[in-house]
Amino acid sequence: MSGNSHHAIRQSILERIQSGEWALGERIPGEAMLADEYGCARVTINRALQGLANDGLVVRKRKGGTRVCDMPVRQAKFNIPVVREQVESLGSAYSHQLTRRADKVPPAAISTRLGLPAGAKALHLDTVHLADGRPFAFETRWVNTRVVPTIMDAPLDTVSANEWLVQTVPFSGGDVVFSAVNADKAVSSALDVREGTAVFVIDRTTSLAGEFITTMKLYYREGYQLHSRL
Repeated sequence: MSGNSHHAIRQSILERIQSGEWALGERIPGEAMLADEYGCARVTINRALQGLANDGLVVRKRKGGTRVCDMPVRQAKFNIPVVREQVESLGSAYSHQLTRRADKVPPAAISTRLGLPAGAKALHLDTVHLADGRPFAFETRWVNTRVVPTIMDAPLDTVSANEWLVQTVPFSGGDVVFSAVNADKAVSSALDVREGTAVFVIDRTTSLAGEFITTMKLYYREGYQLHSRL
C-alpha cells in the first residue's frame, strides 16, 4: 500500500476497527508496525491516528499507545448560525434592527465570562432579527473591544453583529448552552410575544487563543428548530 495518503490509511484503519479486528478498548499496533505494514512514513500513520482520535474513535496516550475507545464518541457538529441565512432559507426577507448600542462596564457575571479586568468596558448590543418584517430572533450580546477593537467602526446598522463577527473575526474555541426559558419583559417585547412565553435560547461564548471575544444570548420565537450534524 505504498504511497497511501493519511486519509486513505485513516479510512483503512477505521474499516478494520468497524470489522472487529481490534475489540473495544484493545490496543492497536504501534506506529512503526503500521508504517511497515502500509509501506509509509511514521508521520503519515501519526496523522491518520490523530484524525481518528479527533473523531473520538481511538484514544492516544504518550507511552500508552493507541486504543480503540471503549465507547466511540459520536460528536454533534454545531455551526454558528448567521441569522440572515436562516431567515432566507425559509424563503423570507431578512432585516434587522439594532435597538441598543452602548460602550459600558458590564455586570460582574459578563466581565467574568469575558475575562475583563475590574472596571473595563465592553460593547453591549441588542438586535432584533426580522423575517418579512416580523420578529424572528432577539440577540443580546457583549463584545470584548480589547480583543475586537474594529467592531467599534463596524457598520452594524447595515450588517448585524452576528454576521459581522462570523465573517470577520476568527475563533478557536468556546462553549454553547441550549435551553428553553420563559420570556421576560425585555425578551417578550423584542419578540412580540406574551411575557412568560417559552422561547428557545442559544447561550454562547467564543474565544481566540485564550482571549474571550464575545458572549451572547440568542432568543428564538416559538416554532424554531435547531439542526446539527452527527
